[in-house]
Amino acid sequence: MGVKKPGSRSGAKKSGSQNRRKSRELVLKAVYRGMLNDSELSQVFRDMRDDPDYNKADEAYFKHLLQAVTENLVAIDDKIVNFIDRSITELSPVEHAILRIAGCELMFDLTIPYRVVINEGVELAKVFGGTDGHKYINGVLDKFAADVREAEVKAARS
Repeated sequence: MGVKKPGSRSGAKKSGSQNRRKSRELVLKAVYRGMLNDSELSQVFRDMRDDPDYNKADEAYFKHLLQAVTENLVAIDDKIVNFIDRSITELSPVEHAILRIAGCELMFDLTIPYRVVINEGVELAKVFGGTDGHKYINGVLDKFAADVREAEVKAARS
């Protein structure tokens, strides 16, 4: 299976950052559900349409990001393990889902600045994660970005 790149979609309209944030929240809920229930992607899409926030989200970005995360789980998880201080099975499902989403954006969508990806992951962790989980997410994503976006991170830090 080839790597699907989120930034390669066509025809999706650009929308505000709040709509993208809602899309990421929905993807988090969907990935979390999928992890707990081993749900099929098509079923998750249908279930998420019933979420009260669905109409506030950028539907095209939601579908595209969820599909990209789902299709690249192995590649994303293979990267995540390099930056965590425990076994991937010991991550909380919420932290794991957030790292998968942000990892997907860092690895495959260079149109989103790495700082935005990290910030969005931290914000998801503040809302949905455990106490101080956002600090852990920030640290992991900072290392992740330095690895997969080395030139961008170095340029920003100099």
